[in-house]
Amino acid sequence: MPAITLTTLQSLKQKGEKITMLTCYDATFSHVCNQAGVEVLLVGDSLGMVLQGHDSTLPVTTAEMAYHVASVKRGNQDALILADLPFMANATLEQTLNNSAQLMKAGAHMVKVEGAVWLSESIRLLTERGIPVCAHMGLTPQTVNVLGGYKVQGRNEAQARQMRADAIALEQAGAAMLLLECVPSELAREITLAVKIPVIGIGAGSDTDGQVLVLHDMLGLSLTGRVPKFVKNYMAGQPDIQSALSAYVAEVKAVSFPGTEHGFSA
Repeated sequence: MPAITLTTLQSLKQKGEKITMLTCYDATFSHVCNQAGVEVLLVGDSLGMVLQGHDSTLPVTTAEMAYHVASVKRGNQDALILADLPFMANATLEQTLNNSAQLMKAGAHMVKVEGAVWLSESIRLLTERGIPVCAHMGLTPQTVNVLGGYKVQGRNEAQARQMRADAIALEQAGAAMLLLECVPSELAREITLAVKIPVIGIGAGSDTDGQVLVLHDMLGLSLTGRVPKFVKNYMAGQPDIQSALSAYVAEVKAVSFPGTEHGFSA
């Protein structure tokens, strides 16, 4: 496939074709994800849990993220590489700029930051300097201690109203993409319709512009045995990993994944 760019993703949203995204942390999986047609590879700070064995994403450093971004880049042909700014890497504007530049120099095409409307100044700064930004809203794992655990966000009307307003404000600040994690399906649909930029969901229903899963989760690999409600094991019934990845892409494109059983209500 031709190289995936932000223009490609915007075109897919406008056409109503779903965008496929998976987490990826190394060259080998980068290659097989490309072969399956995955459009966006997310080098997520989830690597702290699935690769390093931590109980949260908080211990991951920018240097570790840059190492994995560079590894993914070496196996990548056409996908867009999205990289997480890890915990406290954007505590100040200077840190945000320097750490984002480090990830872009390692091979990322875009960075992802967790938060809400308070991110606006950082997003504006990065965008002005040529660094595209994806804003991660809803359940933001870096703030799990403030949230009181891994809980669905936006279930009451006040939260939902604030999240809709924040999404619009972040788009106006220059965000090129939104990622919604663990929000009610109806709220995710409303936000997707309210903004012109692509919206990717995980545990956010089927009406977002695309889907993302953690690679290890969708391959049935887990250190803890706890499987989130929004995960489907694509290795079940498949002869190999390549077939599982291709099945994921096909089901997202056909809007047969996620099903209603993978989403949340208000």
